[in-house]
Amino acid sequence: MNIKPLADRVLILPAPAEEVTVSGIIIPDSAKEKPLKGKVVAVGCGTKDEEMTLKPDDTVIYGKYAGTEIEHEGTTYLIMRQSDVLAVIG
Repeated sequence: MNIKPLADRVLILPAPAEEVTVSGIIIPDSAKEKPLKGKVVAVGCGTKDEEMTLKPDDTVIYGKYAGTEIEHEGTTYLIMRQSDVLAVIG
């Protein structure tokens, strides 16, 4: 991975949206609910006021509108501040 978040930011690979069918009707991608969990890929080094508690491979839950989408080598990631992460799963 050649994307390195700065300061208190984390790079997250969102979980794929679940395929939903209703009575044989497939819901298009544009109407699917965005996933609210993902896997931490990389973390910054923190700031003097905020120590990094997240680490790569953590599975996290984040807010619905948190982060900024970026695309790298055909994969879409989210980059956000550590404080935008709501919880670590498992």
